[in-house]
Amino acid sequence: MDYEDILYDEEHHVATITLNRPKVYNAFRGRTCEELIHAFHRAGYNRDVGVIVLTGSGEKAFCTGGDQSGHEGRYEGDRGVLGMPIDEVHTAIRDVPKPVIAKVRGYAIGGGNVLATICDLTLASETAIFGQVGPKMGSVDPGFGTAYLARVVGEKKAREMWFLCRRYSAQEALDMGLANAVFPDDQLDAEVDAWCRELAQRSPMAIALAKRSFNADTESIRGIGGLGFLGVSLYYGTDESKEGGLALREKRDPDFRKFA
Repeated sequence: MDYEDILYDEEHHVATITLNRPKVYNAFRGRTCEELIHAFHRAGYNRDVGVIVLTGSGEKAFCTGGDQSGHEGRYEGDRGVLGMPIDEVHTAIRDVPKPVIAKVRGYAIGGGNVLATICDLTLASETAIFGQVGPKMGSVDPGFGTAYLARVVGEKKAREMWFLCRRYSAQEALDMGLANAVFPDDQLDAEVDAWCRELAQRSPMAIALAKRSFNADTESIRGIGGLGFLGVSLYYGTDESKEGGLALREKRDPDFRKFA
């Protein structure tokens, strides 16, 4: 597969997958999701790879979720119930038998926050910013982005994140358990490399078994997500959902109450 939206690199038993759409804060579209799925499978089933790192290009963002320029009731792609197979990306991250590290600089917002949540480990720069925007944009993640987030940060905090759509600093993310460690920006790359070297020395089979065991406890969320994304695909066709993207393009606050 020829990658257009991501970069892929393998070195010293580490595969690095980089979202490479900095002009849109590394937001993903249908093609991005298909490339991510391919890259995770490529790395995940390569015996020479011991660790996978997911990151974003540039200094401004890890990922800011779905590209709203391609979303008018449905995303522009042909695959998946939403027009892009983001649910399949989530599945790939969870299913590959290798630890996946989210290396977060800048914004991890919306669907980007979900990706950081789903990765096995999250290492962040001090300047990283986490948060959800779904109810501000006429969107929601009905699977791992909500139910699994509650397992990670606690249900009260997860509801706060989704209902209020506030932003959280890297230190706040660390305190709530959304991040494993936070480093000065100029030390993040070296620290991630150090974690990768340590992980690459561990037994691949033991890690694969441990990851499967952790996943087994939350696997029912996959079914919830599958059903939920069908509901979201119907929601995206409503005027209420479309109001979020329209307001963004018109640079105004959305008025969702008129649809209540």
